[in-house]
Amino acid sequence: MEAAITILALLFVAFIALGVYATVKAVGAAKRGVDRTITQARRTVEDTTLRAKSFGQTGVAGELAQLRLDLRTSMRATQDALHAGVAEDSSLAESLSLFRRLSAHGLELDEELKRLEREPDRATVAGLLPQLRERTQRITHSADSLRWAARDRARQFADDDLDALNAQIDIEAGALRHWTVEEQQPGQAPGAAYQGSGAGGARGRDAGVDWPEPAARAGNSSTADESWGGPAREEAPQAITAPDPHLRTKYPWQKSTRPETTN
Repeated sequence: MEAAITILALLFVAFIALGVYATVKAVGAAKRGVDRTITQARRTVEDTTLRAKSFGQTGVAGELAQLRLDLRTSMRATQDALHAGVAEDSSLAESLSLFRRLSAHGLELDEELKRLEREPDRATVAGLLPQLRERTQRITHSADSLRWAARDRARQFADDDLDALNAQIDIEAGALRHWTVEEQQPGQAPGAAYQGSGAGGARGRDAGVDWPEPAARAGNSSTADESWGGPAREEAPQAITAPDPHLRTKYPWQKSTRPETTN
């Protein structure tokens, strides 16, 4: 009795622990989903704000907003392209590692541009714009190079696979057209172009059908039967004496009209 109670208690504790673990995992997954949603919403709002500033403001503020927008757009596009390509091409892992190092410089530049947007000394910021523009162009150029190289690699693999597939389809299409009749050679007999591939040379072909030779002679009757694939028929034994013409069976349309007799 005590053993049964102990087992039930252990099962109850195990169920409670399993429920707590499942609850924690579900809460964690929900929290991560909410964080991703909030991050995506914040990113969308920030990009929209930068786009509005770049079009609506002039001078230093508009230039800084345009630099941030170009940097974020290029880095995000490269990140998406590399993450999507590395799942199918493991050789892009090195490119992804280089992009992470480049992202560190990009994030640092983005934070610096963000701080300069709140800087009240516009004259000093205007003096830093050429250097900031050069850094932005260097980072975006490297990101664009990685992105387009990954895309060109994927497109080249797709083209190679398509070429190989087209070659296989051409071979299969030629094999399916095995009934194609070869062109007749000059000086060849009209029926000589239709030749089969049998062991001893098959008969003439017309639309893939073997036509047997007419059994004109009695001695060739077995050969004519074999060309159709059926068993050879044995020749009927010849009679020693001629058959009686009165015992020969005639069909009604072969009988001659009996002459009328007059009494």
